[in-house]
Amino acid sequence: MLTLTEAAAAQIERLQLKQADATHRLRIFVDAGGCSGFEYGMSFDSEKEGDHEFEDKGVSFFMDAASLEYMKGSVVDFDDSLHGKGFQIKNPNATNTCGCGRSFN
Repeated sequence: MLTLTEAAAAQIERLQLKQADATHRLRIFVDAGGCSGFEYGMSFDSEKEGDHEFEDKGVSFFMDAASLEYMKGSVVDFDDSLHGKGFQIKNPNATNTCGCGRSFN
């Protein structure tokens, strides 16, 4: 399971209100690439076959099975302070991460 902080949930809700298609929900995924081997991604999307649907703090989101394996136990946070990086994922399964915080190994 993946959890959202209050700040991340609030930001996702703000972004979702701006979506043209209200049926789309957040998709959190892992893709090959980035400077450490894999990178995190987030987008608004419709449900696809094989998706797992989750809800945390009132926010529904999808994850595919492969991404879920890489991200079990992760926490999604959002930091909009002066030096904030936006969305950040704290992944206990990552053995190495890059400086940008978007890619891991």
